[in-house]
Amino acid sequence: MAKQRLQQVADTMQRILGEVIQKELKDPRVGFATVTGVEVSADLQHAKVRISVMGSPEEREATMAVLQRARGFLRKRIAEEMGYMRFIPELHLIQDTSLDYTMHIDEVFRAIQQERLVNPPKIDDEQ
Repeated sequence: MAKQRLQQVADTMQRILGEVIQKELKDPRVGFATVTGVEVSADLQHAKVRISVMGSPEEREATMAVLQRARGFLRKRIAEEMGYMRFIPELHLIQDTSLDYTMHIDEVFRAIQQERLVNPPKIDDEQ
């Protein structure tokens, strides 16, 4: 299957999953979860679904557990929305921690900046 077509399938799946998770899953343990990306295998048998979850570690774990249990429902909804597809990929849900990493790096930079304000670097006049 052409790369562009795979990307279209992945993008459509990402949109559908995002809407279903936000609007159709009624479990109160599903916190603020966002589908950040979908990668579909060339044979359309598997899809890696990256999900970013906000909240405490316990809330994130609970949200991912609920989403794992809802994979059948999510796959069924994709099949309904993408009726033109012969195969619906098996969903592999992966917690996306890239936002956490970005926020951590931002905190480190802020700490460095604050340290420089409190203790400015000494400039040697003899350079």
